[in-house]
Amino acid sequence: MLTASIALALLAIALAWPVPLALSAASWPSRAPATALLLWQSIALAGGLSMIGALLTYGLIPFGDDLVGGLLGLAGVAAGDTVDRVSLLHVFALTGAVLLGGHLLLNLALTADRARRQRQRHRRLVDLLSSPVPDSPGSRMLDTAAPVAYCLPGTGRSLTVFSAGLVDLLSADELRAVIEHEKAHLDQRHHLVLLAFRAWNASLPWFPIASRARREVGLLVEMLADDRARRVVPDQTLATAIALVAGAGEQRPTAEPDDIVEQASPAEVTARVRRLLGGHRALPFPARGAVVAAAAGLLVVPTVLLLAPAVAGIGGLAL
Repeated sequence: MLTASIALALLAIALAWPVPLALSAASWPSRAPATALLLWQSIALAGGLSMIGALLTYGLIPFGDDLVGGLLGLAGVAAGDTVDRVSLLHVFALTGAVLLGGHLLLNLALTADRARRQRQRHRRLVDLLSSPVPDSPGSRMLDTAAPVAYCLPGTGRSLTVFSAGLVDLLSADELRAVIEHEKAHLDQRHHLVLLAFRAWNASLPWFPIASRARREVGLLVEMLADDRARRVVPDQTLATAIALVAGAGEQRPTAEPDDIVEQASPAEVTARVRRLLGGHRALPFPARGAVVAAAAGLLVVPTVLLLAPAVAGIGGLAL
């Protein structure tokens, strides 16, 4: 298993630094945000699996020749069997794998629970401070001059919230574009994607790629929502709405309004507006297919490195 451990460690290093840096610097994601979002998710999952797998396979070397055999051997030791050649380094690797896996899962659970409680609290505030919008079920209007628009996911009923100030600022078509943008966040479950990357960032706050990935994914989901709005209004109208709201000091609309709400950065606004006004060209199908294949490959490689030796051993016994 030493070979598998080394290979997994190298893959983890690649997915932790050079690959995310290259993807964040690439220009093609704005041409295929859904495909780029899939790749970011694959990088995060494969990176975590590779990190844990590298530690686990190295730590299990004294207990068996493959992952399954090593786990069975470790269980035997726990039951009273003896084993030779267990060094402190192997114990450290096993402990690290357990702690890292538990840390990631615990932060995911805590982040999800915190987001749920924040949404419930915010929902109660919205019900108190806003009024229903006639002929627009699932929408609420805040009586404030600040131009605000965001979506509020819910297990039973989701809401699209916007303000009177937004209505005063935008034309009818521009307002329609903004509302359609927010509804896209709800329909496409962007809050779940953002939740996963928020949990990753919370798990590894010292890890610069985690925060970079969160920013990049946040921009991609905004572009996906823009693409939904572009189906009902011209690109120029949507770009004008984005610029007007940003210029009026709109806080960045996200699928989690109760998280730390940030002012939309000039870079993000510029990227979205340029994309809409620059003659957006979709990424060709062969290129998108190649990216999807790469995303699938990133998940397959660590899985094969972990399980293939055990499967091959079982196959050999069967023969």
